[in-house]
Amino acid sequence: MKSINKIIIILLLAAAIAGCKKSFLDRPSNSQISSNNFYKTTSDLRLATASLYAGGEWWRWNRNGMLPLGDVLAGTGSFGYSNDLVQLFTRTITAQNSYVTEGWTGLYSVIAQCNTVIIAIQEQAPASIPLAEKNAAIAEAKFMRAVAYYHLAVYWGAVPIVEDNSKLIENPLLPRNIVADVYKFAANDLTYAARYLPNTDEKGRVTTWSAQGMLGKLYLTMAGLGKNGSRDQALLDSAKKYAGNVCKNSGLTLLPNYADLFKAQNNDNQESLFALQWTAGVSYGNGNDLQTWYAPTSEVLPAKNGGWQSLAPSYDLYRMYSAKDTVRRKATIMLNGDFYPELNQAAGGYKATGTGMKKHVIGNEKDNNAPTMDIWSSIEHNSYLRLADVYLIYAESILGNNASTSDGNALLYFNAVRKRAGVDPVAVLDATTLRIERRVELAYEGQYWIDLVRYSYYDPNNAVKVLNDQDATHGRISFTYDPKTRTATRDTTATPTALPATINSFTLPIPASELVSDPKLTQPPVPYY
Repeated sequence: MKSINKIIIILLLAAAIAGCKKSFLDRPSNSQISSNNFYKTTSDLRLATASLYAGGEWWRWNRNGMLPLGDVLAGTGSFGYSNDLVQLFTRTITAQNSYVTEGWTGLYSVIAQCNTVIIAIQEQAPASIPLAEKNAAIAEAKFMRAVAYYHLAVYWGAVPIVEDNSKLIENPLLPRNIVADVYKFAANDLTYAARYLPNTDEKGRVTTWSAQGMLGKLYLTMAGLGKNGSRDQALLDSAKKYAGNVCKNSGLTLLPNYADLFKAQNNDNQESLFALQWTAGVSYGNGNDLQTWYAPTSEVLPAKNGGWQSLAPSYDLYRMYSAKDTVRRKATIMLNGDFYPELNQAAGGYKATGTGMKKHVIGNEKDNNAPTMDIWSSIEHNSYLRLADVYLIYAESILGNNASTSDGNALLYFNAVRKRAGVDPVAVLDATTLRIERRVELAYEGQYWIDLVRYSYYDPNNAVKVLNDQDATHGRISFTYDPKTRTATRDTTATPTALPATINSFTLPIPASELVSDPKLTQPPVPYY
C-alpha cells in the first residue's frame, strides 16, 4: 500500500481548511476534499484522513508549540535573544506572544479540519462503504482531535470545545469549557478511536495501540486534576489498563538503538505510535522545519541555510544525564567536540564546536538521499507518542499514590527503557526517578512541560519548587563544555533570569487576538456536559 506521507503533498492543495486562517473562530473554507462529490469511496475516506497527518495546521503547532512551549517553558532549552522566545524562557509571557498565539491557532486549526472530516463522513459517505471502514476513518479524525484538545487543556486549561464548525456561523462567541470537560471530551474521542481503529495499518497511520497509549497518558493526567496530595485511583487504574494493554498485548517493541529513533530512514518504526507525516519539497508553513530554526549551525542544513534561533540546552537538562547515559545525551544534545558522521557527510561529517540541540537535526538533502528536501521540509516524521513513553506512563500509573514501588511490571518496562540507553536498572521507583527518566528519554519531544503540568495538578507546591530550583541552582541557563577536561561550566554569579514561578505559571494566557474576537473567553468557564 502507498505510504501515507507520499500523498501529503497532493492533499496540501485539497485540505479541509485554508492554512492561513488566523483564528479558530473562522469557519473553514470549502475545497475539493470537503465538497459534496467527495467521500464517495473508501479511497476518498483514506485520502481525507491522510490529510490530517501533516500540513499547515500541524505545522503551526510543530514549529511554534512543540519545542518552544514543551521544552523552553520547562527549562530544558534556553534562548538569549528573539523577544517572544525569551518571554517563554523567563516566564514573562504576554497575551501577544507569537508562539502562544500560533500554538493555539494551530491546534484549533487541526480540530476544525478533523471536525470537517468527521461530519462529512457521517453525512456524505454512502451506504456502499462498509460501516467498519467509515468508523475507522472517523476514528482517525477523532484521534487527531483528541491529541489537539489534550494539548490545549494541558497548556491553556479551560478552553472552548468545538465539535461542529458550521455552528460558529450562528453563534461565533463561545465560552471556555471547564478543563475537566475538555479532558473528558478528548477521552471520549480516544475511546472511540481505540474501539474502531485497527490493530495494524499501513506505515504511519495510527492504530488502536496509538489510541490506547494516548488514553493511558490522558487518564494519568486527569487523575491528578484538582487533587492536592493524591490522585484519583479509578483514573490511575484506567491509565494502567490502557498503557498496560499496549505494553503487554500490542506486540510492539522498542527500537534497539536510541539514536536511530531520530534518523529519517527509521521513520514510522515499530516504536512510533503517532508521528506527523512530513514530506519534502513543500513550501514554507507546510513542512517540518524544526532543524532549520533550532539547529546550532547552518553547516548541517540544506543549502547551509538556517540555525537562526538555535536552541541551547540548559545546564539543568545536562545534569540529568548520568555518567553512563551517553547514548541518549549525544542523540539529544551536542557538546563541543561531539562528532556526527551522519551529518554533512559530503564534507566527512560534522564536529560540534559548541552546545546545541541534536534531536531533529537530521542533516541536508544529500545526507538523507532526498533531493527535494529543503530548509522548509525536513523528512523526519517526528513522533508525538512512542512506545517508550507508554512504558513510562505504565510504570507511573502503577506507582500511583505510593511513595515508591518495586512492582515487577513497573520495573520491567521502566528498566527496558534504561537498558536500551545503556544505563543501569533500578530496583525501586519513586516519582522523582520517573520524572528524571522521562525528561532525559523524551527531551526535545515536547513532553517535559506536560509532565510538570501533570505534577502541578496534584502536588502544586513541589511542582512550583521544581521550576524555582532551576533558577536557584543556576540550572536554567546554558553552559559551555570543555572536551579535554570533560567539564561543563555555567555562570553561577548571575541573578536568576526568570520571574519566580507560581501555580499560575502552569497556565498560558489566551492570545490577545482571540480575546478581541470573543470577549466570552474572559468569563469563567462553564460545563460542556
